[in-house]
Amino acid sequence: MTKTDDKFESIREFYDNEYYANVSGNLQLPWHCRKVGARLGDMSGRQILDVACGTGEWLGYFHDRGASVSGIDLSQKAIDECLRRFPDGEFACGPAESLPFADGCFDLVTCMGSLEHFLDKPGALAEMRRVGKPGATFLILVPNAGFLTRRLGLYSGTQQVKAKEDVLELEQWGQLFDAAGLTVLERWRDLHPLSWSWIRHGSVLSWPIRAVQALSLAAWPVKWQYQVYHYCKATNE
Repeated sequence: MTKTDDKFESIREFYDNEYYANVSGNLQLPWHCRKVGARLGDMSGRQILDVACGTGEWLGYFHDRGASVSGIDLSQKAIDECLRRFPDGEFACGPAESLPFADGCFDLVTCMGSLEHFLDKPGALAEMRRVGKPGATFLILVPNAGFLTRRLGLYSGTQQVKAKEDVLELEQWGQLFDAAGLTVLERWRDLHPLSWSWIRHGSVLSWPIRAVQALSLAAWPVKWQYQVYHYCKATNE
């Protein structure tokens, strides 16, 4: 077993034993995600791949709107939940750096808040590009090192830092996408802090501060956002 294989295995163990320790399926996609999903247009008859699909919350949104869904995740526990929820879907347990799907078979490829945790980001992006059909679109959500709260030293990362988490500036993410043959068409804010569950997380004393931050995020420019969606297409298509 190579050092890379060892690293994949340690990350897999984190997701199976900690991150998905208490799998809870059939969760409704939050309002802010549904708002983003609506921007992607009609899903009926489309072939969708979610890379690092977790337990399938995003795929549930697409499936309910008539799409054929596929997914891959490093966690077998997450994939087992997807297989239970979507018996008509196609799922695989493995790394995003080696997608077990044919060239040019998906209309939309998504990767929601996971690219920062991959060992080989250029390799994973190249694989996403490979499996997209001519004219396919790609939606990739990544964290932003320019997040104002991070710059002020008030935020240090997610639970997944324990496995692996690389946070880049938006310009650096853009360079990775360009190198993989993906052109960014638009950038969209992630508004997940605009929810009571986010505001009321942690100590009661922190709730007013978190409320102010949540409201501020809705007005801050994209370069200050916590996470940013990148809506892309293949270059020269």
